[in-house]
Amino acid sequence: MKVGREFLSFAAVGVIGLGVDLGVLYLLAPLFGWYGARVISFLAAASATWALNRRFTFAHRPSGVSIGREYLGYLLTMLGGALVNYTAYVLTLHWIAGPWAPALGVALGSCAGLAVNFLSARNLVFGARRNP
Repeated sequence: MKVGREFLSFAAVGVIGLGVDLGVLYLLAPLFGWYGARVISFLAAASATWALNRRFTFAHRPSGVSIGREYLGYLLTMLGGALVNYTAYVLTLHWIAGPWAPALGVALGSCAGLAVNFLSARNLVFGARRNP
């Protein structure tokens, strides 16, 4: 699969991840607040996107490691994008008020972290071993 197709597939999976992120965020915010719930919602979204990217986007690029190690590697490599993502989220909550501010923050954060996450997943997790 060419890089452009992988990126588009990764972005499409990211839209699904955004839905998971927002659903978990709004569900858990009353219990953990907007900041605590955001950490949990990110983990839920990262887990969902790992499974989908593994199955669709990078199926032709097996990692060559156990599924548990691949999952942990994916979560760890997503931390770079998560830092960018969470920073955009926090800044949005500080600058914009209203019930949709958290959703906007998640969306902006997802866009901000997209390139970092794609390159990390492609080159560090699913690029480790390639089929001959």
